[in-house]
Amino acid sequence: MSKNALKERPKYLNLMRIKLPVTGVVSFFHRVSGILLILSIPLVLFLLDKSIQDEAGFNGAIKALQATSVKLIFGAVLLAVVHHLSTGIRFLLFDLDLGVTRESARKISWLVLGIDVLALLLVIRWII
Repeated sequence: MSKNALKERPKYLNLMRIKLPVTGVVSFFHRVSGILLILSIPLVLFLLDKSIQDEAGFNGAIKALQATSVKLIFGAVLLAVVHHLSTGIRFLLFDLDLGVTRESARKISWLVLGIDVLALLLVIRWII
């Protein structure tokens, strides 16, 4: 590389100015949903443990799940599960050499986002 090419490089990376294609956005949210799923494991295990101890624990877990704040948390976890699953299927299709062209990858990414919007509407209906 010449010295001029090195000088013209950006000094910082402004994530708000980068325009990712839809495939990049879906891939980014796949990673975010995976992190959210890992972070939600303790809460899910706690409620599962509480619910299988006895009848009082089960009723306590049901009561906890009826609180709006817990519904919001579990709604986010459900959205992460749906997105992670649908994007994971997309990546498995790539492994089978299906949808690897640019146009088909875009279509499948839009389909994944459509599934996410549908899941969001269902979660909102559940919370309200």
